[in-house]
Amino acid sequence: MEAYKQEFIKFMVESNVLKFGDFTLKSGRKSPFFMNAGAYVTGTQLRRLGEYYAKAIHDNYGLDFDVLFGPAYKGIPLSVATTMAISELYGKDIRYCSNRKEVKDHGDTGILLGSKLQDGDRVVIIEDVTTSGKSIEETFPILKGQADVEVKGLMVSLNRMEVGKGGEKCALDEIKELYGFDTAAIVTMDEVVECLYNKECNGKVVIDDTLKAAIDAYYETYGAK
Repeated sequence: MEAYKQEFIKFMVESNVLKFGDFTLKSGRKSPFFMNAGAYVTGTQLRRLGEYYAKAIHDNYGLDFDVLFGPAYKGIPLSVATTMAISELYGKDIRYCSNRKEVKDHGDTGILLGSKLQDGDRVVIIEDVTTSGKSIEETFPILKGQADVEVKGLMVSLNRMEVGKGGEKCALDEIKELYGFDTAAIVTMDEVVECLYNKECNGKVVIDDTLKAAIDAYYETYGAK
């Protein structure tokens, strides 16, 4: 596993973004882990987060694209922080773009924030986590409705590796199959477990034998095939 992935996993735990215990998800599933990207709240956290995304995008998609699109609302700071990190780390200027939840009819009109989309733009979509793919159902038509763009891929921070709406494949694989563009994550839950199981993080073992058994049981029921 790459060093930045191990650092990112520990960073999620230290930032109280990735938590372990007993959680009820929006889907109704009882999960032994939960991710809340809204817990990244400081300038230092957002700077580091942007760097991890930038490295993962570079590794998976390269930098031969024009626009980083972050769906409202959580995708807005992600797209801004990551375009800044790409500039810092790789010296490449990528434009950022996000959507508004409602069309603005005065001043800076329209549904987009940041850069306007142009025909021929190559776009990478950035999100925190995708469980069901619902946000892409909303995002993809917005992108295609603004200009004749090519979506190169989707980057999320964590692949939960559980079945999506279809009941067999994970949401990222379902999105790839449905829309025809690549999907990737900075880390997968397999990598999280590999990094944290019976190892100390912040002076304590985060995933012990009991929690590992709960995670294994969760994937027996909801794991993607």
